[in-house]
Amino acid sequence: MTPAYEPVSPPVALAIAGSDSGGGAGIQADLKSMTAHGVFGTSVVTATTAQNTRGVREVHAVPADHVASQYDAVVADFDADAVKTGMLATAETVETVTGLLAEFAGPVVVDPVMVAATGDRLLSPEAEAAYDGLIEAATLVTPNADEAAVLVDERVESPSDAERAGRELVAHGADAALVKGGHLDGETVVDTLVVGDADGGDGDGVNPKAIVARFENPRVETGATHGSGCALSSAIAARLARGESLTDAVASAVDEMGAAIRRGYDVGEGPGAVNPTVLDDRE
Repeated sequence: MTPAYEPVSPPVALAIAGSDSGGGAGIQADLKSMTAHGVFGTSVVTATTAQNTRGVREVHAVPADHVASQYDAVVADFDADAVKTGMLATAETVETVTGLLAEFAGPVVVDPVMVAATGDRLLSPEAEAAYDGLIEAATLVTPNADEAAVLVDERVESPSDAERAGRELVAHGADAALVKGGHLDGETVVDTLVVGDADGGDGDGVNPKAIVARFENPRVETGATHGSGCALSSAIAARLARGESLTDAVASAVDEMGAAIRRGYDVGEGPGAVNPTVLDDRE
């Protein structure tokens, strides 16, 4: 007997990011996370990297016109329900992606990949400055503390600093900001979500009417956090694609990240990577 064709029609999300040949971060982590959340992941590759669990050997940026061609091909065939951006590599690519997303009506999660875990800046000053327009288009921007410091040009060394940075990012145009606390000191990781009020600017770069939520989780003592930012932003985008509210999507994804780190992949000779699929046996 010939089996019947029984297709499924999941929500669709689009990841615009770099490729990690080691599989732990970038597009590879994005698609794993989206699949784990029951979302069909599509992709636009902005750069290829030669890397493994021990480090990055080389980065090759994809020409911006080819980035645009990939995006056009995806949206011509798929009705994407959400988009997330990761590593964009160059100022031209940041500007290209910003222009492409100007016509996108769904939620946009911007993970501004600017600072390596070592603290090294990954982008040129021109590329960092180009993020202003993309942040204005963001439903949610998800910098770690070091990236938030670059974006607002102030130190971010505590949860109160993170709140102020989040308020500034909202005042600069983002609908909401999640300033991640993994790089801050302390036994507890405090992630700070600021959700804006469109009329809440005070003229000084801070939004006093914004709603603030903090998510606290015990710190897992491990160096195997490679891919955590990619997996988190993709999980949020996937949940938004499924129709969840912003606050619920963030709260659930942050909670899952603790498990993704705690039960990470012990692969390769380096520290390893987070496990974006760990929620499969949690739900």
